[in-house]
Amino acid sequence: MMFSAVLLAGGESRRMGKDKATIVFEDRPLWERQLRILRDLDPEQIFISARNSPGWLPSDAKLLLDEPPSRGPLSGLTKALSSIQTSHLIVLAVDMPFITGNQMKRLSELAKPGCGVLPMIGNRAEPLAAIYPREAAPYFFTALSGEDFSLQRLSKNLVQEGKLQVFPVSPIDAKLYRSVNTPGDLERPNL
Repeated sequence: MMFSAVLLAGGESRRMGKDKATIVFEDRPLWERQLRILRDLDPEQIFISARNSPGWLPSDAKLLLDEPPSRGPLSGLTKALSSIQTSHLIVLAVDMPFITGNQMKRLSELAKPGCGVLPMIGNRAEPLAAIYPREAAPYFFTALSGEDFSLQRLSKNLVQEGKLQVFPVSPIDAKLYRSVNTPGDLERPNL
């Protein structure tokens, strides 16, 4: 199996008040921190999914812009899955600063041919720090062309179809998957 990776950085950051990707967290902008995690997984190719071209775009990543009208992460994931030449896509959102490289490595090690890995926290899926097989692409296209843009529903459907396996996140590790939406969310949880 071979992996590509995508950093999802297309959010509007309304509640944060500025672009989340450029927020400095532990002495580095979030985009740089998250890209380091992805690079350490040694993907064949790295993509940046965004609504507009970011000023921080690194030279080793390919930019994937959402097709208007953007449907949030669904748009970015659909475009990324249609762009990969590998068997799987590693997905990480820019606004999940507590995730660790070890956690993402663990997910990638669980991937199987034709089947990715979906973290579940209780009964809620975490589709923005997951591994998708290339075979999931038609399901994303169908969802994007429909009227239901819910990644929760889509990811649970992919589990039922055998395209994703569930990875139950322990209560201790659940904090790693927390996203930040306001400045107060940047306070490190007790890990």
